[in-house]
Amino acid sequence: MRLKNKNAVIYGGGGAIGSAVARAFAREGARVYLAGPTLQKLDAVASEIAASGGIVDIAQVDALDEQAVVKHSDAVAAKAGGIDIALNAVGFVHVQGTPFAELSLEDFEYPVARYIRTNYITAKAAARHMGKNKSGVILTLSTPASLMPGPGYMGHSVACAGVEAFSRHLAGELGQQGIRVICIRSHMIPETVEAGSHSREIFSHNAELAGIKLEEMLAGAAGSTLLKRLPTLAEVANTAVFMASEQAGAMTGTVANLTSGFILD
Repeated sequence: MRLKNKNAVIYGGGGAIGSAVARAFAREGARVYLAGPTLQKLDAVASEIAASGGIVDIAQVDALDEQAVVKHSDAVAAKAGGIDIALNAVGFVHVQGTPFAELSLEDFEYPVARYIRTNYITAKAAARHMGKNKSGVILTLSTPASLMPGPGYMGHSVACAGVEAFSRHLAGELGQQGIRVICIRSHMIPETVEAGSHSREIFSHNAELAGIKLEEMLAGAAGSTLLKRLPTLAEVANTAVFMASEQAGAMTGTVANLTSGFILD
């Protein structure tokens, strides 16, 4: 087991990506602490993990509330003896498909402010405890929009680029404390749409603006990649396991490219 006896906190643990990573972490021996706004979703994931023999705990936490996140991380560290891994898998429904000339300042700022804020808050709260043990892994998420020109997703693009820049800079800040920071950049994941995550509303809206069905948009996205397919939840979760494990112990300050070859670094 690659994560045996590790303590992993997952913000957005009730979502499609957060829950997939939580299950993978638990299978690899980690004690998983799920945080999110909806206890019902968290409880469903926790029940599945517990039924498979995993160790899991849940808490209702707003990942935009610094005091709530700090209180939760302190409680986890006190109970578990520390925090080894932190993943921010929080998602926000935001405007895409609106040209720059028609995009309001509020709609532009919304994803930028929220994604940067939540990653800053959760990383800082976890790093306080990781630093005490001189080790830890902080994982963030982004999308290919971080490197893509428009039109139609200015706020999303800047938010993703900001998360990647934040991750690189944070790696430089925390490296001497033995803390690694890795960003996972994934393309569209069809299973998240099927699961009804926040991405479904966004992708459906974009498909409607393009005058096509959602399935057609996903097929087009798959066809535009080198592998002619989109990544799966299992691939994202397994990548998170690897990045959080000692097998990736020399990796930090980088972006794991899971775009199926849509974006080449």
